[in-house]
This record gives sequence, structure tokens and C-alpha cells, in this order.
Amino acid sequence: QVQLVESGGGLVQAGGSLRLSCAASGSIFRFNLIGWYRQYPGKQREAVAIIRSGGITNYADSVKGRFTISRDNARNTVYLQMTSLKPEDTAVYYCRYMANYDTWGQGTQVTVSS
Repeated sequence: QVQLVESGGGLVQAGGSLRLSCAASGSIFRFNLIGWYRQYPGKQREAVAIIRSGGITNYADSVKGRFTISRDNARNTVYLQMTSLKPEDTAVYYCRYMANYDTWGQGTQVTVSS
């Protein structure tokens, strides 16, 4: 199995920045995708950014140019650097591992005040 632990959420003013971290452990397959998703109250989770083990990235249109996903394969950790945050970025952010397992983290709250 694979376990994911997220950290880095919190409260920030609009225009500010936060960095989320997702540390993976367990039976990690060398070739994998790890993504950040977010969920608004009463809504389904939506993909924010995804990174492949080779470094290829994809972003939701709403965060392009503001968010950057990166990974440290030696540490099995994926980061989401969020800049120019907007109140509409307020959500619970989840990390997801996709390879030999499909695993979600516990989520971390990001709140952006106007």
C-alpha cells in the first residue's frame, strides 16, 4: 500500500502564497502520477495539477501561471507552490497517488481571505 501525508495548508490573504507538500511512503511504483485536487463544499473533487514521474505536468486552466507542481523523487514528495492566491482558491486540497494503487491523502484546508 501507499500512504500520503499532506501539509502546508492554512489561512492567507488574497495575493499571498502557500506551498503544499505531499509525502508518499510505502510500495511506491517507480512510474507514477501524483496530483493535487481540490474540493469545494458540496462539489466533487477537481484536478488542480498533476505531475508524472518523468516530470511532465498538467494544470487546470484556473491555476495556470499561478500554481507550480514539482516533485523530489529522492524524498518521494510532491509540492504545490501556490501564488497570487484568490478567494476562489479556498477549498480542501487533496494529494492523489496513481500507479499500482489509487490513494488519496487526508486533505488540507486552504483558506484565502479577501
